[in-house]
Order: sequence, then C-alpha cells, then structure tokens
Amino acid sequence: MFQGAISALVLPFKNGHIDEEAYRELIEWQIEQGIDGLVPCGTTGESATLTHEEHEKAIHICIDQAKKRVPVIAGCGSNNTTEAIRLTQFAKDAGADAALLISPYYNKPTQEGIFLHYQAVNKAVSFPFLVYNVPGRTGSNISSDTMARMYHQIPDMLGVKEATGNLVQISNMLEKTDEKFILLSGDDSTVLPSLALGAKGTISVTSNILPKKVHELCQAWFDGKPQEAKQIHYYLEPLNRVMFIETNPIPVKTALHLMGKMELELRLPLCNMQDATFNALKKTLQDMKII
Repeated sequence: MFQGAISALVLPFKNGHIDEEAYRELIEWQIEQGIDGLVPCGTTGESATLTHEEHEKAIHICIDQAKKRVPVIAGCGSNNTTEAIRLTQFAKDAGADAALLISPYYNKPTQEGIFLHYQAVNKAVSFPFLVYNVPGRTGSNISSDTMARMYHQIPDMLGVKEATGNLVQISNMLEKTDEKFILLSGDDSTVLPSLALGAKGTISVTSNILPKKVHELCQAWFDGKPQEAKQIHYYLEPLNRVMFIETNPIPVKTALHLMGKMELELRLPLCNMQDATFNALKKTLQDMKII
C-alpha cells in the first residue's frame, strides 16, 4: 500500500490562513499526475507553525480530497509524547491510512527513550505508523538496531521515512528487518540507490513539483528497468539540488508559486529566498521547462 512516489505536501497559505482552494487543487493535480500517496502536515507542510486546529484541518482536507484514491499518511509527530498520541488518534478517527511520526526533536532522547516514545504512542492508539528519522532536524539519529527493535516489538510499526541519505544505515536497517519492512527514502537525491538496496519508494519534496517523474523513477525500478530509472534520476538531480538550496520548504513553495499553483506565503521564522538562491532556483525551473 505504501510504496512508490509519495509527496510530502506543501501547505498553501493566504492572508495568514490555510488556502483551502489552492491546497485541494494541489492534491487533485498530484493525483492526476500519478502520485502514489500523500503526506499532509510533515516538515514540508510547515507543521511546526500550525495551530492544533490548523493541523487537524489540513489532514481532514487532504483525506477528503483524496477520497481513498491514494493512501494518506498523516504527519502526527511531536517531541511531546502526549501530543503525538492525541494527533495520532485524530488521524485515525479522521480516516487516514497511517501516521508519520517524527523522532522527538529538541529533547534529544536516548535510543531507549526513542523506543519508549513510539511504544507509548502505539499502546495508546493502535494505528499503523511510519517512523520519520531526520537527524538534521531532530538532533538525534535512530540507529539501525533501535529501528529493528521497534519493528519487531511494536505491533503497528510498518517502517521508516529514512532521511539521512546514509546508504550504510539504510542497508543495515533493511538487513536487520525483513521484506515487509517499508523503508521510504526521505532524501530525494538517494531515492534510486535506496531502491537498489530494497526501499519501497520515497516520501519526496521534489514530487511536489514533478509528481509524474518521481513516480516514473520508482515504477521503472519496480518494472526491472534500471537504465530508465537511472536516466530519470539524473534528470531530476538539478531539481533535487535546488529544492534544498535553502531550508525546506522555502524553495519548493517558491517553485510552486512560480508555477502559478499558490501564493508565496511562508510563516516565520521561514522567509522568502535570498536573491542569489532565488535566481538559481528560477533558472533551474526554466532550464527544465517547468516554468
């Protein structure tokens, strides 16, 4: 169910509020372009700046617009275990297909603390979930041993969005689990090598811009066409690079604005791009004939 190209959705704002019309149109376009799944309220959706009401609204809109045509993995993570439980319960009740739970950030828990956090969430809410491991955001890495322990001991733990880009760690995680373990790349530049190691797909930033191409990369690999997958990988690499030329989601939201898909409105402490990086982004989009 959770494989292929899954978009970590941008959340459009207008005049300080969620732009529901632009958000629904983005979701519909993603599905029309062949995306394999959607993640509302992840990092790319500026989840850290949302009120609880907005967080729930964004998840509800996504589930309603998708109408079960593709799976919805709702961002429910928090560095507060009680809050993560509440958000996961909401996602379950709202009709999401699974939760995406980021490793607790800022607190910097030990590996035991990380395990106990996820165990507590799943004990409170029986609901399928994926771990989100992104040390660059959280300040701590989930080791392959801890990941395997959670997979084998926590009933509803399906796998991980692994955003380190560390292929050795990815290999170790896959070695210590089994074929049912769902490893999704959270790093756009290493989707193809991750697939080669046994990943099931990607939760992607780049697929906000080119959902069809990221889907085609994954599908080519699944279809036993590695050369085609490699060609698509190299085609996407210039876009992958500029998506992270400033902090995500600043470049991807700016790109979608340049494509005419939403207003350019970010929430502080995120702000508009610097001139040099904006020009580099715009040039890449023009060179690739995206705008």
